[in-house]
Amino acid sequence: MRFVKMAAVALAASGRAVVVAASAFIPTKPPAVPLAVRSPYLNAWLQGDSGCILPGSWPRFWTGQIQGWQGLVAVDGTVYNWMGAAPGPALVDQTSLEYSSTRSIFTFNVAGKVNLTVTFLSPVYPDDLGRQSLQFSYISAKAKSSDGASHSVQVYMDVSGEWASGDLSQVVNWDSGTAGDITYHKFFRANQAEFAESGEIASWGNWYLSTSSEKGMTWQIGQDTVVRGQFADKRTLANTKDGNFRSVSSNWPVFAFSHDLGNVQGSDVERLFTLGVTQDQVINFAGHSQSLAPVPGLWLAYYNDDISAVSAFFDDYQHASSVSSSLDSHIQTDSVKAAGNNYAIVTTLAVRQTFGALQYAGTASKPYIFLKEISSNSDIQTVDVIFPAYPIFIYLNATLGKYLLDPLFENQESGSYPNAYAEHDLGTFPVAKGYPAGDDEAMPLEECGNMIIMTLAYAQRTGDISYLSAHYPKLSQWAQFLVNDSLIPSTQLSTDDFAGTLANQTNLAIKGIIGLKAMSNIASLTKNKDTFGTVADMYLANWKQYAINNNANPPHTTLSYGDNNSHGLLYNIYADKLLGLNFIDQSIYDMQSKFYPTVALKYAVPLDTRHTWAKSDWEMFAAAVASTETRDMFISKLANWVGETSSDRAMTDLFDAATGGFPQDGPTFVARPVMGGMFALLALPD
Repeated sequence: MRFVKMAAVALAASGRAVVVAASAFIPTKPPAVPLAVRSPYLNAWLQGDSGCILPGSWPRFWTGQIQGWQGLVAVDGTVYNWMGAAPGPALVDQTSLEYSSTRSIFTFNVAGKVNLTVTFLSPVYPDDLGRQSLQFSYISAKAKSSDGASHSVQVYMDVSGEWASGDLSQVVNWDSGTAGDITYHKFFRANQAEFAESGEIASWGNWYLSTSSEKGMTWQIGQDTVVRGQFADKRTLANTKDGNFRSVSSNWPVFAFSHDLGNVQGSDVERLFTLGVTQDQVINFAGHSQSLAPVPGLWLAYYNDDISAVSAFFDDYQHASSVSSSLDSHIQTDSVKAAGNNYAIVTTLAVRQTFGALQYAGTASKPYIFLKEISSNSDIQTVDVIFPAYPIFIYLNATLGKYLLDPLFENQESGSYPNAYAEHDLGTFPVAKGYPAGDDEAMPLEECGNMIIMTLAYAQRTGDISYLSAHYPKLSQWAQFLVNDSLIPSTQLSTDDFAGTLANQTNLAIKGIIGLKAMSNIASLTKNKDTFGTVADMYLANWKQYAINNNANPPHTTLSYGDNNSHGLLYNIYADKLLGLNFIDQSIYDMQSKFYPTVALKYAVPLDTRHTWAKSDWEMFAAAVASTETRDMFISKLANWVGETSSDRAMTDLFDAATGGFPQDGPTFVARPVMGGMFALLALPD
């Protein structure tokens, strides 16, 4: 498409094809920069192939598809480009990029005259369902003089119809309006297709770009070159609306605002924009009724309609900024205290990515959180994706875990899933239909262990024993499957399904055995007869005989029973520490801690002997229960990987431990919520 060519032209015109050295990166240069990341459909990034330089680069959806988003600034009558790859204006100099848990902050030097700071804020509200349910993000632009003189400054932003449709041949409609003290542009697909996607982008919903209606604000809707040309020529917009509704790629309609900041001197002058989407119905779900039924967006429980939600979000900026600053500080401080600055590099980068895969649905009295398995296969409510993400929820607000587990319990307790083991997922996002034929991707031992462990973890942290009682029949059914299958696992997939099936998996077996010990605790807490604890104890004793190569130097567990030429990351023992079971011998933790450094490569310890591939979520699970020295080795390697990886997309969880790039001949995972596993250390009980 023509925008790709524009990017090349703009960079060439700037005379700075390589601009990375011009910018500082704090705390490091990430693989990609989160810009507006709050849901599976509001998920826009600055990819690392740009050098993480915003001027001259198009923001992109997590798939890599361009989402037209252009920023311009005029200083003393000369127009410059601070975001996007539209041809024409010279690029400003990016002097720094800083990221925190909720913010990406860019600073620009505009012709040595003005400092422009643009902050992309995607708030995360672990304790506020209403606010978190909105699929909107903030963009703040602040300008001040950098040379002591007064300068005339105008700031411009537009977005294109690409946000509203992954199919660029689709017609988009639009309108503009005011509400209170804001002005908004609304645009949407003319042919709405509820619960459908094109290129992973939602085919339904209304998009809004909004800003304040103050003096000096002008607006325009029209062809990209016409609207941007208007600002370049006049430093103001025409307050006109193109009446020719058309396809996204037909003369590229854009929706623009500009602000005249007046004569800017030594103090920041700020203007605010918001961008996002509203959808009345967000998930099609087969729950207790066994029949698919639409579930409303949770935001409708708190806001009357689109415009009230748009207005409330815009007007909430000061609160959002304050709460976000507190969360940023909390995570930064806890991370540094737990394991140093390297740990903060990875935890802070994981927050928006994890929450950006969540869709909040339901009602105030019955909320749900539905998770999209972004980039691997778009499953909805994948149990072995929720499991690695779970530490961030346990750390920030364990009740979020319940809202993630509820859809899985409802679907299976309805009787619509025929297998004795736990379901893998509920379908393909956003349709949670379940598998009445039992034909989901089978990971029987994996998912049974995961569901029992996560349910107990939620109940422990919240004191909600009634939740355990309510689901005891299903939990005990899964535990009985573990009794039958966990000690000697049959040939099957684990969560690392890209590696294929394998019999007698050491790490998979220990998850099932820990699951049985967890079920023993659940039985005790709910005053049911415990038939699982003694089985778990017996299985652990046998597992130690089958799983450990004591003749190796140093000794270590194997990938599968009896294969003394193999080894693997024993990340599943993390659940023992998370639940405070004190079940696994400390000698096993110590043994693995001594072993891992002997097989570590440049950026990580390989997942197992089948590849040099590493999984960052499992790296952090292993690190969280390792000795201090080995823990710090894991974390320092991963922090170095963040700053050096050649993977240039929203943070991958699967990479080559030696090269740091995407795995050769392997899957390309990006933007997956499993990065919540970076919080494994912080999720452990005190």
